[in-house]
Amino acid sequence: MKKEFAEHEMDNIKIYQDKGYTCNFHFEKGKLINSETKNEYFPNDIFILAEHRYEGMSDPSDMSILYIIETSKGEKGTFLMGYGPSADLEVADFFKKIPEKNVSKEENINENDSSS
Repeated sequence: MKKEFAEHEMDNIKIYQDKGYTCNFHFEKGKLINSETKNEYFPNDIFILAEHRYEGMSDPSDMSILYIIETSKGEKGTFLMGYGPSADLEVADFFKKIPEKNVSKEENINENDSSS
């Protein structure tokens, strides 16, 4: 496994913020919303450029996924979602509806790191 399981979500969020992924998004009423601009997005409007899965250090059932996203309007940011027992099923369903063609690993810092 890659080193990401030993890292905290905030470590990678900081790295991606330094790379320009500075927008924060929240989920509300079936849409992903940019917390600052209030632009609303549906699954077809979202491009996942990387994802990182985490397990809790003290509780393996404390799991989350960090999505690195870009929107159809060019907004770049992150979205942290719980999964496993803590998953919000409505949010999980939204991310499952993102078209496969909109998902890549092009910005995955672990896979694109030549020192790994």
